[in-house]
Amino acid sequence: MSDLPADPALRAAYRLCRRRTREQDPAEYALIQLAPALLRPSLHALWAAANALDDLGDDRTAPAAERATRVAAWISALHRELPAGTSPDPIRRALVDTAHRWHLDLSELHAAMTQVQDDTGGRRFADWAEWRTWGRDNLLPWFGQVRAIFDRAGVPVALRLDSREAYEEFLDGVRLTDILTDLSADLAQGDLLLPDEALDRHPGSARDLTHRRWSPAVAALVTELTGLARRWVTQPGLTRGMHPGPATVLDTMAALLRAQLDAVDAAGAAVLRARPGPSLRTRLRILAPARTRAALAWTLTPLTPPSPHRPAEQGPVTPAQAPPAAAFRRPPPHPTGEQPPPVPAAHLPAHVAVIMDGNGRWAQQRGLPRYEGHRAGAAAVREMVHGALEIGLRHLTLYTFSTENWSRDTEEVGAILGLLRDEVADDPFRDLDVRLRWHGRAGRLPPDLVDLLHLRERTTRSRTGLTVTMCIDYGGRDEITRTAAALARRARAGHVDPDLVSEDVFARHLPQPDMSDVDLLWRTGGEQRTSNFLPWHAAYAELHFTPELWPDTDRRDLWQAVTAYTHRQRRLGATPAATGPAGHAG
Repeated sequence: MSDLPADPALRAAYRLCRRRTREQDPAEYALIQLAPALLRPSLHALWAAANALDDLGDDRTAPAAERATRVAAWISALHRELPAGTSPDPIRRALVDTAHRWHLDLSELHAAMTQVQDDTGGRRFADWAEWRTWGRDNLLPWFGQVRAIFDRAGVPVALRLDSREAYEEFLDGVRLTDILTDLSADLAQGDLLLPDEALDRHPGSARDLTHRRWSPAVAALVTELTGLARRWVTQPGLTRGMHPGPATVLDTMAALLRAQLDAVDAAGAAVLRARPGPSLRTRLRILAPARTRAALAWTLTPLTPPSPHRPAEQGPVTPAQAPPAAAFRRPPPHPTGEQPPPVPAAHLPAHVAVIMDGNGRWAQQRGLPRYEGHRAGAAAVREMVHGALEIGLRHLTLYTFSTENWSRDTEEVGAILGLLRDEVADDPFRDLDVRLRWHGRAGRLPPDLVDLLHLRERTTRSRTGLTVTMCIDYGGRDEITRTAAALARRARAGHVDPDLVSEDVFARHLPQPDMSDVDLLWRTGGEQRTSNFLPWHAAYAELHFTPELWPDTDRRDLWQAVTAYTHRQRRLGATPAATGPAGHAG
């Protein structure tokens, strides 16, 4: 294994990870063998680390509280060991070395790791939406680290997927296949990791499964779920335009998953007693041609080796732990020392959306290139986030780059996207209780910007203070058109009755179905129009227009907008009260 480091203890740690992968998950091991030899030790380390945590959480010889403590201790130890670059635990030692060699940001794994700790108390899912959130929160970060290693190795379009929705649905299929495969072991431990929505379609199946009893209801449930998982892992466009190396890995993974689902179907009642699996002949039929294709792909691909691991000479690797809520700092005060007005929380708008207009005009008035206006506007964004935190807003949505902005001068578009990339990479709100979200399309944006946006979304997902949504390559009509197309596809597949499509059903199919309605829509720059911004969510928003150009605003302007909102009477189309301030009809 010439791709292992020279240090004997480190070589032994990587060998242990390789052995654990081969013994505990032969299919995963076979997939890693399709990757270049240069990458395999680190991929084994990632798999072994994830599995070590799962083993701690699933060890039913210990009570739930003790298992949770053990998982927390493992995570805390990793947090302490990352800056030092080594660990006494061989699995963590290999993971820490991998992080240093490939310059990985392991903070992305924090939520996935703590989820294992939370799972020790048991899990129950009311519907598929809850189940998907749970599965994706666990799988996406680990797959993200794999993608990062391919990227660092210089593989073109390394695991870049044309459709994020298809990618996440594929991972849903991975999770569901694992659950069906491990049904016997999970039931023996008292775990039933399927949503009530699926179980309720087959009355009695939950009770029968709990007692490990095969019945017509259980048989129908398993058949339905294997069919669903098979559809999810079959994504024809998943590898379109991808480098042939990682494309071969993903295509082979999908084929092995389908073979595994066939084995679950063939097992029948035995699926409740033992773990089914495809035959050796079936696995070889899938893997033999894949090995040939992968070997050819990597032979033709020059790879960038990882940097030597010298912890004393390297900067610190980001720890795999986010600061607890108590550690979040307060936003810096306004330079004048001015404080926000004392608005009771019940009177605050829950969701403020801002059209940040006037960057270009601000620069032109000063004889500067237009991109300098966008740079000044970025400073105003930080100001607004600080002011929103100080006054206690829950949601702030910013119209950052519209679908129409692509028609601007190419140099200006490039400058805007470059500035966005720098701002997201700089992560100015890392120490604040701010959850970052992105709303828009990925297809035309630079892949590295998309990756950074997804990273910030995942690493801040558990924060509960202010949610800041950046609308980048967003258009309101585009959003509604995409939603209508999604509904049409589901209707064609028989999942939705067109005659029963209501506002609630439509809203559930929006790209961001959990985004709340906008209470206050504020536009700077003197124009008085909403410019294709959040037409669905802002249907009943109060409108607030101000003449100042965006770079000239600061948090005090936000506070003034909020104060003006508190003086409005919101009726949402209802009859006005007999007394009270006047207000326009909604």
